[in-house]
Amino acid sequence: MSDAGSRTTWLLIDGENIDATLGGSILNRRPQPDERPRWDRLITFAQKTWAQPARGVFFLNASAGIPMPFVQALKAMDYLVVPLSGDADEKVVDIAIQRTLRAIASRPADVLLVSHDGDFIEDLSALIAPPRRVGIVAFSEFRNAGFSSISGLEKFDLEYDGRVFDSPLPRIRIIPIDEFNPDSFLD
Repeated sequence: MSDAGSRTTWLLIDGENIDATLGGSILNRRPQPDERPRWDRLITFAQKTWAQPARGVFFLNASAGIPMPFVQALKAMDYLVVPLSGDADEKVVDIAIQRTLRAIASRPADVLLVSHDGDFIEDLSALIAPPRRVGIVAFSEFRNAGFSSISGLEKFDLEYDGRVFDSPLPRIRIIPIDEFNPDSFLD
């Protein structure tokens, strides 16, 4: 463990990636407000996981405008909100997260990236070296397979580890036998 006073965990959130996976792959529809992640819980998860302060940075594609109620809610939770715009063919959120990961390389900080996107594999790999801790938070079954090949990358499930949802999501996951409890479906 690092000295909590000397390091920060940067929690970088690829909002559109998480939203697209939740709606398109898990729910098969647009999530209702009560089905969306509770982002304040994710900061708490980051702080507890590595026992140090965490700063949340939420990247938004704002090419079509800024969703002010959502931005205000994130700011109330002490997130840094980064609204981005660019040409239609530019992946502005990915570009900004990649630049942020590269900037963190020269700082004494740890990183938790919230995304499934394989576009970040190279930049996350480059960050892994002691004493820096680097992790990926995602729905495990939708996380890009390339993340599995990164030695030293810590992997967390957004729902099961992060506990950011009020109700269980309709997911099918492989259950390690040590975690299997038939009471969970017999009740």
